Amino acid sequence: MRRVLIIDDHPGVCQALELLLSLHDIEASVAASPAEGLALLETRPFGLVIQDMNFTADTTSGEEGESLFRAIRAKRPDLPIILLTAWTRLDAAVALVKAGAADYLAKPWDDAKLVATVENLLELGEANREIAQLREARRERRAALGRRYNLAGVVFGSDATANLLELAGQIAAAPVPVLITGPNGAGKERIAAFVHANSAGKDGPFVALNCGALPADLIEAELFGSDSGAYTGAAKARVGRFEAADGGTLFLDEIGNLPLAGQVKLLRVLETGQFERLGSSKTRQTRVRVLSATNADLRAMVKTGAFREDLFYRLNLIELKLPPLAERRDDVLPLAEHFLAGRARLGEAAREALLAHRWPGNVRELKNAVERAALLCGGGEITPSLLGLDDAASNGSGYRNLDEPSREAVMAALATAGGIVSRAATQLGLSRQALYRRLERYGISS
Repeated sequence: MRRVLIIDDHPGVCQALELLLSLHDIEASVAASPAEGLALLETRPFGLVIQDMNFTADTTSGEEGESLFRAIRAKRPDLPIILLTAWTRLDAAVALVKAGAADYLAKPWDDAKLVATVENLLELGEANREIAQLREARRERRAALGRRYNLAGVVFGSDATANLLELAGQIAAAPVPVLITGPNGAGKERIAAFVHANSAGKDGPFVALNCGALPADLIEAELFGSDSGAYTGAAKARVGRFEAADGGTLFLDEIGNLPLAGQVKLLRVLETGQFERLGSSKTRQTRVRVLSATNADLRAMVKTGAFREDLFYRLNLIELKLPPLAERRDDVLPLAEHFLAGRARLGEAAREALLAHRWPGNVRELKNAVERAALLCGGGEITPSLLGLDDAASNGSGYRNLDEPSREAVMAALATAGGIVSRAATQLGLSRQALYRRLERYGISS
């Protein structure tokens, strides 16, 4: 919205500003008094206000300008305001800048500086509106998902996770096997719990088994149970996971670690719903929805003979691919706040550090980092040092990412662009929002 409201009682000033801004394709509206300016704000949208600080002849206190500034802030708290005057005391202008004014320029102004300031503020306002719209759209989408499904404690903010939950919700009601793939610690069991909570068997048990945590010779007994005396030490009959999950959901994590012998018996249960306990010839019937998960490449394992092809296709009727946390950046801060549970505050620098980190350990690593910081900060503000993140993991190596512009490169681009952020961003091959983030990170005032 390249439209500016000028509030100044001096016609010559208004004319000069109108002409200057028009040369840069910025539309300007003029008001000669605070009352007229406030009335114009009610009639049409503006991206910026340039206001004088004194409107009565022989007045230099700046009180009229301060009253106008506060009236505009009350109506439009997000609207950038540039203060323009030749007489106001510097301390009064500084006080208003601290109160939220975007900038303070003295008359006579420097044309290049004024135009650069106006363009940057208009661009920043547009970027903020786009971000606000995106956040609102995501908030509404989360709310809509919450109305349609039981989220089962899933915490998210990214479109990638929302898309996955949309798909998981659509297939949850059908009693078909689902394969959940993704790296270790990404939250595959949480997705499985979401599917169960929205399934026809949601009132039944949810039983989880990590196939990679058990010796091969105990897998069969864990899955199907055992009779008394079935093996050394089996003093009494034992119920297996399929029996325990009857009427509900069985979640088999790290399914790629299941031995071939166990794979054969699992395939039979999936096809018939029948099994025998270890050491028993009695056939039992079960009604279980099987969800499985893996971080392995099962297709490659099928080619090498390490995983049965028929079982793979039986488990993989529907696949839910959970991306690593590094590809779900918008999940990082909601998850961090969730793990903190109000015990401490995340400082801005800590937030930046969390977003910059690559998270090779995914959600599990994030939870550990946040828990550690919460213990060390004593209920105060969390700083980057308390998170204990490895700097090398923030950019994937011990060296700076060569595609990331340095502070010096950003400063040079701004100088070449006359301080106009959009032009500097184009030179650097970045979006405006990306350059604004780097300006904040490097401590550069736009």
